[in-house]
Amino acid sequence: MTFTDILVPTYTHMLQALSAWLGKAQTQRPEGDAETLLVARLAPDMFPLATQIRFACVQAQEGLLRLHGQAFPSSLTVLLDEGRQAAERPGSIATAQARISETLQVVRSMAAESSPLAEGAPVEHALPQCMVFDFSAEQYVRDWALPQFYFHVMTAYAILRAQGIELGKADYVAHMLPYLRPGTAPV
Repeated sequence: MTFTDILVPTYTHMLQALSAWLGKAQTQRPEGDAETLLVARLAPDMFPLATQIRFACVQAQEGLLRLHGQAFPSSLTVLLDEGRQAAERPGSIATAQARISETLQVVRSMAAESSPLAEGAPVEHALPQCMVFDFSAEQYVRDWALPQFYFHVMTAYAILRAQGIELGKADYVAHMLPYLRPGTAPV
């Protein structure tokens, strides 16, 4: 099993779930009111929903590109900057859905790419604050790529719930339903 075998299904399932949650938000809120969700936050010092969505997309793309030893395309920088500026320019639900769709396309195309880095391969991760993390490939997947992605996805879920969008555990784990043994679902 490769790192791609782990990350691609995870990113795909959760990005599809995030898209479904935004779809529910649009149907549960009056026309135009759904857009106000994009500036909602869990706390004043946290990024708004629009940023959480974009950063989840950034994390998915960045994780796969880094593990395949590929340079980041300019579109990733645009997405990152869009996320950083989302408090002032949140965009629309349609724009957020487009970013998720674009990211899913990147994730799927990366699944078909050449083999990712081997276990133990060094992965350098620099942050804008001049901090640099040195990981092995497996440490990067386990300790950065997955946790950072889930942080932003889960924060988006929590913002939507806090704003009254009717979501439940089944919405979060919708990808698990095909594994449910027949006859064991609650009635």
